[in-house]
Amino acid sequence: MRVCIAYDCLFPWTVGGAERWYRALAERLVAEGHEVTYLTRLQWEPGAEPEIPGVRVVAVSRADPLYDDDGRRRIAPPLRFGAGVLRHLARRRRAYDAVHLCSFPFFSLLGVRLALAGTRLPVAVDWFEVWSRGYWEEYLGRAGGVVGHLVQRLCVLLTPRAFVFSTLHERRLRDEGLRGEVVRLRGLWGGDPTDVPEPRPAAEPPTVVFAGRHIPEKRAATIPAAIALLPGHRARILGDGPERHAVQGEVSRLGLADRVEVPGFVDAGEVAEAMATASCLLLPSVREGYGLVVVEAARLGTPSVVVSAPDNAAVELVEVGVNGVIAPDGSPESLAAAVRAAEPLRATTAEWFRRQARELSVDGSLDAVLSAYR
Repeated sequence: MRVCIAYDCLFPWTVGGAERWYRALAERLVAEGHEVTYLTRLQWEPGAEPEIPGVRVVAVSRADPLYDDDGRRRIAPPLRFGAGVLRHLARRRRAYDAVHLCSFPFFSLLGVRLALAGTRLPVAVDWFEVWSRGYWEEYLGRAGGVVGHLVQRLCVLLTPRAFVFSTLHERRLRDEGLRGEVVRLRGLWGGDPTDVPEPRPAAEPPTVVFAGRHIPEKRAATIPAAIALLPGHRARILGDGPERHAVQGEVSRLGLADRVEVPGFVDAGEVAEAMATASCLLLPSVREGYGLVVVEAARLGTPSVVVSAPDNAAVELVEVGVNGVIAPDGSPESLAAAVRAAEPLRATTAEWFRRQARELSVDGSLDAVLSAYR
């Protein structure tokens, strides 16, 4: 089978859960004997083109910064990428047997359906998130939010087969009018499901860890106030982004420089080490399409604290009292109480992961995708 994958980012030139998913999908398809073409935007220097065995990588749009200074997606790069996907497929309508792409940032999906109009070529679309009308307006303002929500709804209607990673977004797809098939996946963790280390003891003094981008919806700036309510606790707030100055400001305001570290971006090894000895992972985010960091922490025996919120699918990865706690809101008091409740759960967290390691892995999800292809 000749499969075309379309996504505007390619791992490791861009790092994220979706990037790892499409790289793994491409490599698994090749391993199964299929031909794979990966459409993306230019992310590398001339002469340093990607060399992925068995995968033909095609840049269909130029290199552009994806985010503005506030950490929001720019509009021009997705438009150029969507136009590039349209041109490529319009010229090669008979070159592929299936197309697999990400719904976001939408214009590539519009380009695919326009290019393949009148054909019966199978198209599969991953929907990592489906935003509510309210969140669109919060993100883009009232007028922009209305337009964004309409574009999203159009893309839902143009989706013949959807792959989703949470019950929340499966339900929202149906609410938005999806008529096609929905395949529910659970795994986005990219490691070997047979390689599960023994959990290590938590560090002393107890240290909670946050790992992620410092953007408004992640709410990393709420962590210092929670730590102030936990005498004897420390925190490491890892990552970088436009909200990092706000995090540092809270640490300074509360006089917690000796208890809360904000080191910025650190390498994967340091993140894993911090997470392995953390008393818990603290993820006060109010919007998560999946919550991969919860799974990564659970593999190491570290329980998680997440927050109940309408757009937060990470709560689906937490079995309360087993591998973590769901705080009822993001207040310092609720977060502090949840941290205390989560810290004794290291043994049950490790067992929770072992029971479903395959299902939580990319390999498990790829099994389901290939089954749907067949």
